[in-house]
Amino acid sequence: MPKNSKAVKRELDDDVTESVKDLLSNEDACDDSFKKSSLIVNNHGGEGKECDVEEGGSDGEEEEERPAWNSKLQYILAQVGFSVGLGNVWRFPYLCQKNGGGAYLVPYLILLILIGIPLFFLELAVGQRIRRGSIGVWNYISPRLGGIGFASCVVCFFVALYYNVIISWSLFYFSQSFQHPLPWHECPLVKNKSSTFVVPECEKSSATTYYWYREALNISDSISEGGGLNWKMTLCLLAAWSMVCLAMIKGIQSSGKVMYFSSLFPYVVLICFLIRALLLKGSVDGIRHMFTPKLEIMLEAKVWREAATQVFFALGLGFGGVIAFSSYNKRDNNCHFDAVLVSLINFFTSVLATLVVFAVLGFKANIMNSKCVALNTQKIVDLLGNRIDGGLIPHHINLTQVSQVSAEDYHQMIDIIKGVKEDEFPKLGLEFCSIEGELNKAVQGTGLAFIAFTEAMTHFPASPFWSVMFFLMLINLGLGSMFGTIEGILTPLIDTFKVRKEFLTVGCCALAFSIGLLFVQRSGNYYVAMFDDYSATLPLLIVVVLENVAIAWVYGIDKFFEDLKDMLGFTPYRFYYYMWKYITPILLLVLLCSSFIQLAMTPPSYSAWIEEEAKEQTLRFPVWGIVVCISLVVMAIMPVPVVFCLRYFNIIDDNTSSRSAVAYKKGRIIKESARPGEDDDSSLIQGKSPSEAPSPMPGNSIYRKQSGGGPDVDTAPNGRYGIGYLMADMPDMPESDL
Repeated sequence: MPKNSKAVKRELDDDVTESVKDLLSNEDACDDSFKKSSLIVNNHGGEGKECDVEEGGSDGEEEEERPAWNSKLQYILAQVGFSVGLGNVWRFPYLCQKNGGGAYLVPYLILLILIGIPLFFLELAVGQRIRRGSIGVWNYISPRLGGIGFASCVVCFFVALYYNVIISWSLFYFSQSFQHPLPWHECPLVKNKSSTFVVPECEKSSATTYYWYREALNISDSISEGGGLNWKMTLCLLAAWSMVCLAMIKGIQSSGKVMYFSSLFPYVVLICFLIRALLLKGSVDGIRHMFTPKLEIMLEAKVWREAATQVFFALGLGFGGVIAFSSYNKRDNNCHFDAVLVSLINFFTSVLATLVVFAVLGFKANIMNSKCVALNTQKIVDLLGNRIDGGLIPHHINLTQVSQVSAEDYHQMIDIIKGVKEDEFPKLGLEFCSIEGELNKAVQGTGLAFIAFTEAMTHFPASPFWSVMFFLMLINLGLGSMFGTIEGILTPLIDTFKVRKEFLTVGCCALAFSIGLLFVQRSGNYYVAMFDDYSATLPLLIVVVLENVAIAWVYGIDKFFEDLKDMLGFTPYRFYYYMWKYITPILLLVLLCSSFIQLAMTPPSYSAWIEEEAKEQTLRFPVWGIVVCISLVVMAIMPVPVVFCLRYFNIIDDNTSSRSAVAYKKGRIIKESARPGEDDDSSLIQGKSPSEAPSPMPGNSIYRKQSGGGPDVDTAPNGRYGIGYLMADMPDMPESDL
């Protein structure tokens, strides 16, 4: 962080004129020496007018310079923490299994190169170039597209509401993991006066399923049955928002330090889990199943659509978090290297998580298969002499010890029995027990984390330790993504409205917790599913399409390449030129249309847990639920057309939308009070290069007063307010009319 220095003023005599470039050549040398200056503008009428030049502030208030990352490592960890989230652990493995195993990696990698890396690079570049949050960035690119930034903030807020609920679930399981045996190890017993029996709901499902739906969520049978607040989850949600608030209250100064733990700890846990899982029986079966390619599935359009969607959300595109984090970078940072590095880290993290998940699920599948074999072997023993002839059983199989019968022996018996009693076999109630069958029971999301994985961990030696590690990893993965999501809300609002970060952070978290109580009532899980399905997908796709179009076609791809060359010191590969201008927008539009068609053709529904039947059942949303689903999409994207119309019909003028025009350089805001009744034709405000600027006009003089120093003489370079001395030699300097 650059140190703050006291305000330094220099008085300039208006008798001597100096060229803009000569003045600029001296500006960088004394750049660190002044942090706040007072500009005295003499108009033709002789009246003096004072304008404040401040670092990141306005209205005469002294504020600190724009914060900066303490190190490149801290910044990379922040981007990795934001992009690597819960989806890498519980969504990617599911898609990989569902869409062709190892073959799914091919379309994913192709789309990562065509969509993911170019768009990630684009967001990093615009944030670093303009050094503003999403609102300021897109308002600078085109005021009529300023609604893109507001739409990103709305989507971030919607996502933060339910994403932190998932962290609160993880906190609950984490708090319950410090006991042996784990509380979801077996079904609870109910005692009455005459007998003891297993809870029917648990007996019909499983111990981990019962614990998730009944003990943790205490879920209602439908979204229409609110059921009141779940006090345990309410406390966990309060704890989750408190953690986020404390980590974010000082901005990147506080969250940046937390990133060292929250971003790195999940990798430690994943590697430990992988090593431990590989030592367990059956883990290799899971990994083999995972990477056995099903090439025929690759040709299905659905596979490519789901791969593109996963690439899109895995990198956090459109949320504004990527732009916010990169806005705290130095202007000459190599953001192209960052984009490729973070994208590849994200991909390999997904592969690592997939290895861990299927190694553990392979171990679980072996246990489930052994139980299935023992149960059905006992059925065969019971049927011997009655419906099954004892002569059908091979002599080497000893049925006196059911637990010693291997899976191979069981399959041999089943094949013989089925061959002899082909017509009667279905009535015998014998199952085909196979590891492949268990592994094909695809689970994702909460079903993977809180049911399948927790069940597998109950069979681990020292299961409480592994449970603590697993849920602590989920908490850290969630927090890393939450930091980026909240930064995508706070940074644009602070840059635009100049409010104190501490007050805005506390207010935002308090408001989000209050609204989040909706998600911790008994029907809260259904609202989480609703927000997950409808509040982000379509709005974010629209936002990213508009981002791409704004840069490539509105701002101009050639001009953007010049900006990149100035920032990076080299011209990016021509590959990006064609991606940004043609290929990526087309692919995004195809993805947007296919997602819209899918949502339109799929009736709004959710999976409800029916207590009496102890199983999930798909239910339609009620009419009011459908209205809420549509409202989430409309509210998220509404800022885009609203701002466009306000600008187009000059309800908010492009050049007078606020009291001042603001330009950014090295983290400082140079504020120019707008003259009433005058249009600003300065190259500095309109973004023209020096060669396009109007010739200098005499008449107005500018003074910078310095305490204790002889007068130096300058003349306003263009007859305006004279703020151009900081920018005239920098055609790439971003300006924003906020």
